[in-house]
Amino acid sequence: MKTIVRVTAAIIVRDGRILIAQRHPSDRLAGQWEFPGGKIEAGETPEQCLKRELWEELEMDAVIGDYLGSNTYQYDHISIELMAYRAFSNGVSFRLVSHQAFEWVRPDQLATFSFTPADLPFVQRLARGEIDLGRSALHFGRG
Repeated sequence: MKTIVRVTAAIIVRDGRILIAQRHPSDRLAGQWEFPGGKIEAGETPEQCLKRELWEELEMDAVIGDYLGSNTYQYDHISIELMAYRAFSNGVSFRLVSHQAFEWVRPDQLATFSFTPADLPFVQRLARGEIDLGRSALHFGRG
C-alpha cells in the first residue's frame, strides 16, 4: 500500500467567483485545472502549508479560513488526501509563479474546465451549491 501524501487546496472566492489555476506544462497532470495549494511539509499544520503554498505559487498573502472537507485519491504515481480550506486574499494583486494560467469562474462554469481528479469532488460540491460562497468579503484588519 502506498503512503498517503497530505495535500491542501484553497477555495478562494471573490465577487461570487472562484479562483482556479492551470498546471504548468512541465508538471504532472500538465494543463489540468486545480485549486491552488500543495503538499504539507514535516512539522506544518494544513493551514500553515496552505498559507506557504499560496505565497510560493501566487505571491498571495492569504488568511486561511474554514476547513471544507477532504477526499482521498489514488493516482498511478501517488495517493493523496486533499484537504480543502476557504482562503481569503488581502486584495493585493498576485502573480503566477508556478501555474500557466488562472481564471475567476462562477460555480456553474467549473464543469467546462478539465480538473485534476483529486479536485473533482470539490468542483462537484461547489457546482451543487454545497459550499457557501457568501463569506468572501473578509479583509485584513477588519472584523
